[in-house]
Amino acid sequence: MAGWMWVRCFLGPHLQRVHRSQEESRPEGRAGRRGWTYQPKSLEKHTDSILGWASALWSLSYYSSPLLLCYLYRKGYICSSKLVPVSQYVGTVMVCLLGVACLRGWGRWRNSEYQQFISILEETRKNHTPSNKKKLACYDFDFSHWPADFSWEEVSNPKLLSKAGVSLLKPEPKLRGAADRVLNSLRTLPCHIVSFLIAHSFGRRMLYPGSVYLLQRAMRPMLQQGQARLIEEFEGQRNKLVACDGNEIDTMFVDRRRDEGQHGQTLVICCEGNAGFYEVGCMNTPLEGGYSVLGWNHPGFAGSTGVPFPQNEANAMDVVIQFAVHKLGFQLSDIVVYAWSIGGFTASWAVMSYPEIQALVLDASFDDLLPLALKVMPDSWRPLVTHTVRQYMNLNSADQLCKYQGPVLLIRRTKDEIITTTGPEDIMSNRGNNLLLKLLQFRYPKVMTDDGVRAIRAWLAASNHVEEAAVYSSYEVDDDWCVSVLQSYKTEGDVFFPWSVGEDMTLEGRRQLALFLARKYMRNFDSTHCTPLPYSEFAAPWRL
Repeated sequence: MAGWMWVRCFLGPHLQRVHRSQEESRPEGRAGRRGWTYQPKSLEKHTDSILGWASALWSLSYYSSPLLLCYLYRKGYICSSKLVPVSQYVGTVMVCLLGVACLRGWGRWRNSEYQQFISILEETRKNHTPSNKKKLACYDFDFSHWPADFSWEEVSNPKLLSKAGVSLLKPEPKLRGAADRVLNSLRTLPCHIVSFLIAHSFGRRMLYPGSVYLLQRAMRPMLQQGQARLIEEFEGQRNKLVACDGNEIDTMFVDRRRDEGQHGQTLVICCEGNAGFYEVGCMNTPLEGGYSVLGWNHPGFAGSTGVPFPQNEANAMDVVIQFAVHKLGFQLSDIVVYAWSIGGFTASWAVMSYPEIQALVLDASFDDLLPLALKVMPDSWRPLVTHTVRQYMNLNSADQLCKYQGPVLLIRRTKDEIITTTGPEDIMSNRGNNLLLKLLQFRYPKVMTDDGVRAIRAWLAASNHVEEAAVYSSYEVDDDWCVSVLQSYKTEGDVFFPWSVGEDMTLEGRRQLALFLARKYMRNFDSTHCTPLPYSEFAAPWRL
């Protein structure tokens, strides 16, 4: 029995923190605290440190392997006479690390707190009941060992999906004859190969730096602190979801439905940025407002597995929504999707695929990845970058957003330095402008004539509220008249976009209506890209 317990401790996960709920009694000496950092014994502490450094060195070697291999090749080290002794050294190091791991297991076995944890984990794996899940939720440990709480297969039929997963909105293929297609494929084969290598090596990591292990390791104390706050202060519930592609998605749910506030019945699903994690991300904004909140990490981020390509992102978003509806008990009409930065892609996919969702809020988001990718790459790489983005990283948020019929609010950062194509001082290069224009041009094509677009661009060029008000008043916009025109059209005409309102309107009327709609669909926030959005700037989208 003792030997089996040692084996479980040897193979067990790294325990980081012990949580305690409000109703549980706190251990002696820890009065006033709802949780504490796990304190390993000396042997476990030192051996764990050694293995941690070995893991960090391995990751560093992995990311620098192309340069390292080139250096070794030029020095003549890649030959049989050199590789044999190197392999012997590597084997010796592996045996030593195995011994260190065995000692760590021994140290864990001698710690009663770890033994209690590993027993609860094993019991939950055998019998995943709510009571066992509640006991396991008192521990923060490596999420790869956490039992799955919800799977996409529980509510969907795998036969109805393609091999890749849920459907994505893709550009229409160019029409060519059979012979032309073969010749074009052969001609572009080298470009396809290079694009694949770029996308699956440094391209993905440049686009989603949060998926890089070294960054996650550097942020680990901050993530652990943020997660402890969500669980111990907000009584958050951590869950593992299995997407249709097999990726495991790390989620955090804060339930406010029993609170007295008016927002608790609404669930806000948060989509983080390319280096954002729910532990320290945009979840905090709706939490301040008393909403029920569901946060999740991108594939490959922290506790989530996989890689954050568009298909995997959409698959993850799909299982999050299915979990919210079928396990948490929310209706789609009670869900608001809130996204920051690159999270606008999964958020726009969600409202496109589930049009019954109540509303969408996009903060510091862009319309299309390609202009931003071209900004950071050499001009000579333009054809290659275009092909790589369109083939492997096609974050076409604007196209997906135009498929949604519900309320939308766009929040533009006036000092944004990330999604501008020139610099933060040039507010007209902010790709949020293009997102607004594309949405309005789809929904109100008769209003968005050249004059309407010109009036909106003048309003978008304003960098503060005073300049905005000056532009708005210069066009003498009558808000009451605009509302009456739109309400009259909605009553008499079609309720689905695009609308033909403005077709028989004067030039002045179209300008007024264009500016009115722009101000209703977009709000400015005087800040940089990464500043957390205060709740005062988080508002429900405008409804007619």
